[in-house]
Amino acid sequence: MARTGSTRIFTLLATVVRVVASVIGALIIAHAVFVFFEANPTNPLVEFTASIRDSFGWFTKDLFQPDDAKIGETINDALAALIWVVAGNLVSKLIVRLAPTSSAKA
Repeated sequence: MARTGSTRIFTLLATVVRVVASVIGALIIAHAVFVFFEANPTNPLVEFTASIRDSFGWFTKDLFQPDDAKIGETINDALAALIWVVAGNLVSKLIVRLAPTSSAKA
């Protein structure tokens, strides 16, 4: 089946959405690992991942508050990362489904 130019654009857009959501999820997971293993909070890499988490994972901040704050933040970060990856994949699949199909037969 021949793919039209607009179909290619939709496919590229879907790929970009999936990759961006996955990178955000990976950075939030990196922050969770840093928190769990008590990395130096003033380290630039830890600060960067914390800013990504605060910008893109704010919706799960303080969602779970067990006695150990470190465990709570790790769980909340992991949940935010999971939501980003799942949502990115769902939106990506939706974009692909909305792509126009070619009526020409090869």
